[in-house]
Amino acid sequence: MINSFKASVVFSVFTLLGITSTSANAALLVGNSASDRIIRFDETTGTFLGDFTSPGINGLEDPDDLTFGPDGNLYVSVGGNSGGNILDPLYPTNSAVLRFNPYGQYLGVAAAGNGLTRPYGNAFGPDGNLYVSSFRSNQILKFDGTTGSFLSVFASDNNGGLGSLNGLNGPNGLLFAPDGSLYVTTEGTANRLNGSLGFPYASQVLRYSPEQVLGLAPTTAPTVFIDQPALLPESPGFISLLGLAISPDAQSLYVSDFAGGIRQYDFAGTLLSILSTNYTGTIPSKNFVGSLTFGTDSSDLYAIGFDTRNQNIGSILAFDQTQGSASIFSGDLFTDGSLLRPIGITAVPAAAVPEPATMLGALLGLGGLRTLKRRLKISQGA
Repeated sequence: MINSFKASVVFSVFTLLGITSTSANAALLVGNSASDRIIRFDETTGTFLGDFTSPGINGLEDPDDLTFGPDGNLYVSVGGNSGGNILDPLYPTNSAVLRFNPYGQYLGVAAAGNGLTRPYGNAFGPDGNLYVSSFRSNQILKFDGTTGSFLSVFASDNNGGLGSLNGLNGPNGLLFAPDGSLYVTTEGTANRLNGSLGFPYASQVLRYSPEQVLGLAPTTAPTVFIDQPALLPESPGFISLLGLAISPDAQSLYVSDFAGGIRQYDFAGTLLSILSTNYTGTIPSKNFVGSLTFGTDSSDLYAIGFDTRNQNIGSILAFDQTQGSASIFSGDLFTDGSLLRPIGITAVPAAAVPEPATMLGALLGLGGLRTLKRRLKISQGA
């Protein structure tokens, strides 16, 4: 259970000492693209725990990828329009990556401008800088991880956003592997000359080598790590690779398909297994699937989806020890009316939430408890 409260009076030291005997429950954060907010869920029970941010706060519009940075703060890709005409003078100019602290307090813009157009994936590289996929410009942009200053165009489709064979066509998820290489899912999209969006290319997973990441080799020719895979039986007739997650043993890569299914590959690019995400039980599936995350200190895999038959109400899909069927959805399902077309999901790392004892010391060090807003995560019966 999470208790959120605003303290306007001084609490007794005895009350605070009672809190120090409890530990924090693991939590999941989910980004709602239809309600412009980020919400929290208990990782074990799937219980809705309330808002992490207020709807639409500080430009939080169409939140997509959620990433905890090395500083313990949350980075959220927002804004833009994935399907509008980019030549339209009214095309949104609010594309950005926003920064929030572990309690949902807005800390400012972490990345914006310099051609960033409908950001999706964001990830911190081994150099500590923030890499952001710019979906509509077919680029990956690099920003200073501390100041947010623009550093460079890390990679592009080499064709001004019009796409290229086996190129960076509609980049989505970004993930750095332990060896320093960068994996990118592409949707196979490109801009037409009239500014509209087309789907002329394959949806793939591209790999940029550690040498390319470090600037020791040009990024003009990434490796096609996974070419567009075969359609799954639950697919509505297209492939759109989206989320990426590395297994806890760092031996394989999981890839979600917006059209349905999660595929597991080894780092040679060999398909190892498939998990069905067709929780609506229809052929083709009537639910779409967003990002992936592994649980805090666990091998449980979580995905997020939404039901197109039911006003895009969302569900959290949980696969115990990444086990499940390829032909029928066999994971656990947590459906909640607060989930409105969710796309991004991430587990809150333990390091991002101070233990109650640490919080007590910090509060006592203030010399008095001022009005504050806190979210304490208290384990059930632990």
